[in-house]
Amino acid sequence: MTVNDQQLAQIAKAYLPHGAELVTIGKPMDHAAVIAADITGDRIPEIAGVYRLNDELYLFVLNDRNGSYEVIANIMGQGYAVTLLGAVPVMAPGKNQIIVGWQVGSIWSKLSIYDWTSEGLKDIAPPEMSYSYIDVLDIPGVSGPDGQAEIVLWIHDTGEAYRVEVVRWSQGRFVTAPDVYPRYFPVVVKYYERLTQKHPDYSFYWYYLADAQYRAGMPEAALASVRMALRFREPYPARETLLELESRIKRMLASRWEPRQPVGLFPASVKTTNRTKWGYIDRSGKLIIQPKYEDAQDFQDNGLAIVGMRGNYGLIDRSERYVVAPIYQSISPFSEHQAIVIDHQGFKMIDEHGNVLTRRAYPYISALKEGRAVYYVTDQGSGNGAASRYGYLDAEGREVIPAQFEEANDFADGKAVVKIKNNHYALIDSHGRRLADYPFAYVGPLGDGLLAFQQDPNGKYGYINEQGNIVISPTYTSAFPFHQGRAIVNTAEDYRWKYGVIDSQGKWIIQPEYNDIRDMNEERFALGRAVDPDQPYIGSIYAIADWGGKRLTEFMYRDVSDYQHGLASVYDGKQTYFIDRTGHPAPGYPRVDGSGSLTLEPGGLIKALVDQRLSYLDRSGHVIWRQNTVIPLNPPYQVIEEKYKPNPDYLVYYPQLAGMRDQAAQQTLNAKLREMSQVKSIPPNQQLDYSYTGDFDVIFYKQQLLELELTGYNYPFGAAHGMPTKVYAVINLDKGTMYELKDLFKPGSDYVKELSRIVGKQIQEDPHYSYVFPDSYKGISANQPFYVTEDALHLVFAPYEIAPYAAGFPTFTIPFTQIMNILNTEGEFWKAFHS
Repeated sequence: MTVNDQQLAQIAKAYLPHGAELVTIGKPMDHAAVIAADITGDRIPEIAGVYRLNDELYLFVLNDRNGSYEVIANIMGQGYAVTLLGAVPVMAPGKNQIIVGWQVGSIWSKLSIYDWTSEGLKDIAPPEMSYSYIDVLDIPGVSGPDGQAEIVLWIHDTGEAYRVEVVRWSQGRFVTAPDVYPRYFPVVVKYYERLTQKHPDYSFYWYYLADAQYRAGMPEAALASVRMALRFREPYPARETLLELESRIKRMLASRWEPRQPVGLFPASVKTTNRTKWGYIDRSGKLIIQPKYEDAQDFQDNGLAIVGMRGNYGLIDRSERYVVAPIYQSISPFSEHQAIVIDHQGFKMIDEHGNVLTRRAYPYISALKEGRAVYYVTDQGSGNGAASRYGYLDAEGREVIPAQFEEANDFADGKAVVKIKNNHYALIDSHGRRLADYPFAYVGPLGDGLLAFQQDPNGKYGYINEQGNIVISPTYTSAFPFHQGRAIVNTAEDYRWKYGVIDSQGKWIIQPEYNDIRDMNEERFALGRAVDPDQPYIGSIYAIADWGGKRLTEFMYRDVSDYQHGLASVYDGKQTYFIDRTGHPAPGYPRVDGSGSLTLEPGGLIKALVDQRLSYLDRSGHVIWRQNTVIPLNPPYQVIEEKYKPNPDYLVYYPQLAGMRDQAAQQTLNAKLREMSQVKSIPPNQQLDYSYTGDFDVIFYKQQLLELELTGYNYPFGAAHGMPTKVYAVINLDKGTMYELKDLFKPGSDYVKELSRIVGKQIQEDPHYSYVFPDSYKGISANQPFYVTEDALHLVFAPYEIAPYAAGFPTFTIPFTQIMNILNTEGEFWKAFHS
């Protein structure tokens, strides 16, 4: 014991209760359990110590009052001895917390971390936080030390094996700290290397060595170690656990073997005479991959992009090579190196090489999260019709948790909430083991260690902790997951929403008085007031607030996006631009007229998706790429795109023809196209109770025949969905006429009857049309919407007309060879594209 330690002990002893004695800590050498450190934040050191009285342990704190001391805290501890007493900044840099290890067993200590508050000392450590050995230190991250201590818990398992966890305090709770694993776990690796050398026949040491090497960023060595562990007849802890670790190690190796450099190519669209096509430009706006795809999404971190071709989707690399041919109905973005695809059989999981990992197709698979993907199977023999049961796949597509749950959520921090049956939810680990059971009508996903719940099916919402204890009483009409110590809740009893924000104790951070609240990330909220309080479903106008609830701006934004790297895109009713974390326009970035969003791309390019048109700009606002507004046909004809936006909620892009010899006919056709496109008088300053968007594509062009597809979408605010429309303009550019369906057929032919018969037969015989409502099809109409292509006639039905909304626009293709006997091949319509 040093002189200073002796002096501290003497001062502390002077303030002990009668009969009490200071506790001695035995390691690394015997010393009194007393320290001096600033605990209260007044920059004057306090003295803290632990004493024993009547076989009970107590923590006390002395505060210096002008040369004399006052006991400001005295609380009972646990156990029979102390293995640790210190003071370090655990919660944030600059303010110390007292750390005490209460010995409760021969190799076990319960950890307490005391923070000084206005109400005295408060233990912020979870009840289950225990250790066999502990390190408390500021582990350097990528940017070096940050002034906040991490806590390393060595938790005894078996023999000389310990499970090692590195945690830090973040947003009101302790979380794992994987960013510092590479700096700490080399120590753990050396520990287990010695043990595997000493005991090469103990499988558990090989498992813990592989795990430590993986966390230390040593995948090659980890792969060799996990394979050593798998050689044992009864591997530890279980073969499934080792196989999962092996999969994670392989994914780490794969990410190293394939450097993740930004591809530097960006999707770009071009209107053509065969619909809108997509290709890719570089940062200068040069087309590198020519526009030939029906859809093109961003290149992902793995260097692959999802593209559409002939109604299906595939994956390409930057050289245009198909890694996956366009054979799938859908491909999701990659998550943890795997993607979910859909084909005619169902959902499947693929890797980055396109290999199908799942052994069969499923009705549903979610994206991979923490090495687990939710799937479900349908039980046809449940007695109540088909019932879905949920389980989990691993990253190799194996069913590691069998389908047994009525509901299942994604994993977070190694845990997931599942529904066992009515009024019974559970928290499980990644192997399906139950960690807790919840006898409630509803339990939501995990967030910051708390879960929203309902005690009764029609009851209000509150929050429980992972153990199932009620932390915040049910007082809300809806409740969202906690995120960084905050949760958005609703208190309204009717359709007039009253959203607010609470902290993890249920205290109001933002009072419940808003029509909408959005968590924008980076500790910012968007607070929404109803545009029309009598019709709150129309939407909101937003202000920006900080994490403490302080409003930073006025209510001025019609739409907002999430913050990324300190920037968020907003629309103020006229322009779209970036704001910084103050909520105000970010200097040095452009503004774009119209409504939409801006995204900062790798390399500094700005993607602008504004008024439903894609463009790319540089920081000065100079346009690098913009979709064409003129579609050239055979000279002198052109289709020119015009824009009509009389109101913020009404936007139409409509076609106008140019180059026709008969200017009067051109003027008449253009007027008709405006009418068909819903270009009409709309009040400019009136709040509409709906939104409308319209667009068009050239879908077929040959010789003198031009076909335009005019699409629209009318969305009544507050409705479950809007109503899409499709109208077809079939035009003879030379004659200046617009054709109807009857113009394709011989005069006097009963084309309606014959076409109705053919469509009816397709519905009956083609499984593709199994979605058609039974007995709903009564035949086509004389003016049935249609278009033609080189070799066929296509008849189009509206949503709900003969099929569910989800079926879209049922379209029936009739080859011309099937109806040659009634086609008027000598007529003007036919000769317009068959001369």
